[in-house]
Parts: sequence; C-alpha cells; structure tokens
Amino acid sequence: MVNLKKYNDVLKLFVIFLTFVFITSCSKQNYYVTKIEGKRIPIAEKENQATDPKLDSEQTKLIENFIKPYREHINKDLDSVLAYCPVTLDKSSGKWQTTIGNLLADVTLMRGNLVFNAREKKNIDICLLNHGGIRSILPKGNVTSRTAFEIMPFENSMVVIALKGAQIFELVDYFIAEKKPHPLSGMTFTIDKNNAAKNILVQGKPIEKDKIYYVGTNDYLSNGGDNMNFFKKGVQKYVLDYKLRNILIDYFKEVDTIPVVNDVRITVE
Repeated sequence: MVNLKKYNDVLKLFVIFLTFVFITSCSKQNYYVTKIEGKRIPIAEKENQATDPKLDSEQTKLIENFIKPYREHINKDLDSVLAYCPVTLDKSSGKWQTTIGNLLADVTLMRGNLVFNAREKKNIDICLLNHGGIRSILPKGNVTSRTAFEIMPFENSMVVIALKGAQIFELVDYFIAEKKPHPLSGMTFTIDKNNAAKNILVQGKPIEKDKIYYVGTNDYLSNGGDNMNFFKKGVQKYVLDYKLRNILIDYFKEVDTIPVVNDVRITVE
C-alpha cells in the first residue's frame, strides 16, 4: 500500500516551503484572500485497489527526490543563526508577567512603532498580546528563524487600535479578572487588596479618561478575540501589515544577545 504518512510529511514540508517563500518574497506587497475552497482528492479510485510495492517505492523515491532541494533550502533559511539567548525564556516564569511575554510585548511595541510613526506620525503607547498566543519557549542558545516560527506559528499581523482612557481602564480590569500573564508593555499598575487597580501609568504618566491612547496588538485580539471586547470600542484601527512572526525575526537579526527583561510592570499589595 502507499505510504501515506511519508507522503503527508513530504507534502507538509512542501507547503511550509511555499509559505516561507511567499512571506519572504511578497512582504512589501498587499494581498487579500477573496475566496477559499476545499476539495477531497482520493489517493486511489477504488478503496481496496491493490498497489504494486515496487511502483509504490518508485513513486515515493520520485517525490522525495523532487522535494529534497526545497527541504534543504528551507532548512538552511530556517536554521541560520540570528542571535543568542543567554537563558531559556518561557511563559510559565511568573503569575502576572513572564520573561518571554515582556520581551515579545517590548519588541512588538518597538518595531511596530517604527512603522506606525513613519506612516501616521504618532507613537504607540501600549502593547497588549495574549498569553495563549505564545506557543513555544525561547530556548537558551542559538536563535534562528525557526525559533520565531515555533513561538509564533500563526499568521497574526499587528494592528494599532486608538482607545480612549475609559477603555484602558477596561483593559486593566480585564487583565486582573483573567489572572493570566498576558504580554504587556508601555503600562504599569498596582493591584490592591480589594483586587482593584490603582497607580495606572501609561508611558510613566497617570492615565487620562478622555485621552486617546494607541494600543498595539494582533488582528485576532483587535476583533474581540479572547474576550478582549474593549478593542471593539476603538475609535480607529490601523493595519500595519506586519506579521508578529516577522517582527520577531527582524528583531533577532538586529541584536547579538537577547536581553532578559525582568522589570516589574504589575505589582500586588
């Protein structure tokens, strides 16, 4: 019989290669999905059709020979060393914040701000991502593009939402109610004994109820994902066309050693 597992593994690698090539070659162009169709294609016309083991082996060899140069090319790109991480960063390192969460939020705010400021002449005040969106650790040792794909395997892109101060209060209340260390940057606050927030600072300044704040996040959360409904109350949305994974890769290319970000952003009385 045909070795389906081997075929599936080969086809998965080919799909990854095509995705990688598309991302790297078309990063400066805008593409939009207009229609998605699916079709079931049977491997054999008859369910119990007998196969020739010799023919099966030859077909497998042909496919493997065909995919080999693509496999080698993508592995070379994904495994090229971009930076070094002195310690393992993971999302279980703290109750209210984590080392990897701090890093991701800081990097997203910093690199997203380069695009936002150039386009809109405005600055991002806060970055909020979701804890569940971090899918892997940042291991000690060499950091590669593959590392970024493992941490951020989804196709999420960065957006900036203009929120009034009232919605920033909602953001903080959500954070406390969730009790999860969602990646947060640009903001600090204290949780008092009554489980309420106080001393809320944005970029080191007290929050103002009627002021507009620019909050960087991903496209999934901006639409109310993970029950972050305060984002749907935004007065304006800016789509940066910058994937979070690419933000990570660009950052890795910029630095020699990944910093360990341990500053306190959320304190508890």
